[in-house]
Amino acid sequence: MAQEHHKHQEHGGHHQHDGHQGQHAHAGHAAHGSHGGHAHGGDIDWAAMAAHLETEAEVAAPAYESALAWLGEEVTEPGLIVDAGSGPGVIACLFAREFPGARVVAADGSAPLLERARARAAREGVADRFDTLVGELPDVLGELEYPVDLLWASRSLHHLGDQKAALAAFGARLAPGGALAILEGGLAPRFLPRDLGFGRPGLQTRLDALQEDRFAEMRAELPGAVADTEDWPALLTAAGLKHTGTRSFLLDLPAPLPEKARTFVDTMLSRARDLHAEALDAEDRATLDRLLDPADPGSVHRRPDVFVLAAHTVHRAVRPA
Repeated sequence: MAQEHHKHQEHGGHHQHDGHQGQHAHAGHAAHGSHGGHAHGGDIDWAAMAAHLETEAEVAAPAYESALAWLGEEVTEPGLIVDAGSGPGVIACLFAREFPGARVVAADGSAPLLERARARAAREGVADRFDTLVGELPDVLGELEYPVDLLWASRSLHHLGDQKAALAAFGARLAPGGALAILEGGLAPRFLPRDLGFGRPGLQTRLDALQEDRFAEMRAELPGAVADTEDWPALLTAAGLKHTGTRSFLLDLPAPLPEKARTFVDTMLSRARDLHAEALDAEDRATLDRLLDPADPGSVHRRPDVFVLAAHTVHRAVRPA
C-alpha cells in the first residue's frame, strides 16, 4: 500500500484542499466557487491556512457525506481510495468512515497539511488504514503500489494546467471498473441577504464577478495551461473513462448559524476583502468592514440572519473493465 513520501515541493503544486464548496472561492484562496477554493497563484502558505481549510470542510461535511453515499451506490466495496488533493484530510477521513473496509490514501503537495491529516485519522480511530503521499499531482499517484478503486479529486483538477491530461493520468491509476469522482462546478455560496440594511444591495454577486476574473487569470498563468470547455462528462469521456453520473449536493445551513459556521463566514469574507481590496469600490469596502467588525451589530458575528447555502457538483466516471 502507499507509504508516506517526503517530497514536498515549496508551493504544493497549486495546492489542493478539503473545503471547497462549489464556486470560485469568494474568500479568495481557500473558499467556495464554481472552480473551488484555491489560491490564484503558487505563493500561498497553505500550512498557515490549515485551520481555515479544516473549518471549511467540517462546515460542508453534510454535503460531502451525501456525495460519498452516492458514490457508494456504484463503488460498493473499494479496497483502495485516494483523495487527490486532500489538504488536512477532513474528507479523506469521511471516506474512511463511509467505507470501513477500505484503505484511504491522502495525497497532497503540502507535508504540514498531511501531518494534520494523520493526526485527524488517529483521533477518529482510522489510522490503521490511513496513509499519506506527499508530492505533485498527478505524478505522485505513480507511487501507489496498487491500482485505485475510487479516486476523489475535490477542486484540485483546476489547478493543473492541462486538465484533460490530468484526467487521463488519474484514469490510468484506476483498477478496471474503478471510479473517478471529481468535484468541480456547483453554485457560488451565499451567506447574507441581498439587502443587508446598509451598503449597496447585491454585495456577494459583485464579489462573484471579481472572483470569476481572478479565476480566469489563475488558469491562464498555470504552467502548460490549456483552455478547455468545462464540459466535465465530455472531458472524462475523452480521458477514456465512462461517465456514469453527475449530481449536485446542497449545503443548507439556515440561520442562526452555530459558532463554527460563523467563523467560516467571517474568514471567507475577510479573505474576499483582502483579495479584492483594490477592485472594490469605497462603499463595498466599507460594507465589508462593517460585516467583519465584531463590535458592529450588523456584523456576521452578531446579526441573526447569517446562513450558508451552496451546491457542490460531483462528476463520476469508471474505467472500463
